[in-house]
Amino acid sequence: MSAGLTPGGGIKPELPFKPVRVAILTVSDTRDETTDTSGQLLVDRVKAAGHALAGRAVVRDEIETIRKTVRDWIAGGQVDAIVTTGGTGLTGRDITVEALEPLFDKKIDGFSVVFHLVSYASVGLSTLQSRATAGLIDGVFVFCLPGSNGAVKDGWDKVIAAQLDSRHKPCNMVELMPRLLEQ
Repeated sequence: MSAGLTPGGGIKPELPFKPVRVAILTVSDTRDETTDTSGQLLVDRVKAAGHALAGRAVVRDEIETIRKTVRDWIAGGQVDAIVTTGGTGLTGRDITVEALEPLFDKKIDGFSVVFHLVSYASVGLSTLQSRATAGLIDGVFVFCLPGSNGAVKDGWDKVIAAQLDSRHKPCNMVELMPRLLEQ
């Protein structure tokens, strides 16, 4: 962490672990499943953490294709969280944010703040070139990460993994899941 900032909270190993179902979506015009290193990093980390891989896809930078993939996973009722990689930059073809933020029922503003904090420690001011975001769509957490392997490692290892671990205290996102759709 930068500027002497140390995160509070942590994993309480004496508590029971509750696996969640995570789908991985890579958004890229140039990668396929055999060349998708950032998506594979996420797959490996999701499984190593003890979670279930609920789906994996590589799609082109096309708004409707991204939306359809995410909507289909959510409609299937078999995912608790979706992590995307790619399409969060500033170029014309980076459209993951435009595709998914309009679908958010609630935006998780703190995710971007914390992601940029940990990213700054890795890449300095280059973190400004990312529009990493997160939100809820129909009770499913959606995290949108940049496409670089370093950003995926920072996003999963330093932010998402702890919040998808039911043993993380003082709180975590897993304990919220049963109440996400309450009226």
